[in-house]
Amino acid sequence: MKICITSEGKDLNAQIDSRFGRCKYFIIYDTETMQYEALENSWKEAIGGAGIQAAQFVVQKGAKKVITGRVGSNAEMVLKKAGVSIIDFEGKVTEAIKKLMEEDND
Repeated sequence: MKICITSEGKDLNAQIDSRFGRCKYFIIYDTETMQYEALENSWKEAIGGAGIQAAQFVVQKGAKKVITGRVGSNAEMVLKKAGVSIIDFEGKVTEAIKKLMEEDND
């Protein structure tokens, strides 16, 4: 399963960015292969619509869950309509992945 984690940096040791639409990076992590890619958020400086654009991007990338802080109502609507779960989490990207994997194995 692919998950998306909003991140302040390009690697798994980075802190989770609490802003969904205006995060610095999206880390797309595959829980089956344990491979990931870090993608810069092209909409972080947008005047408006950053959350919606980011949500559409995450859906296109095939993520089934998003780990982040705050998600605006418009972005939340796009994600939920596509069946993407939103998980509120603070800490490092690695901590979020570990917690998610433990919960999925229970």
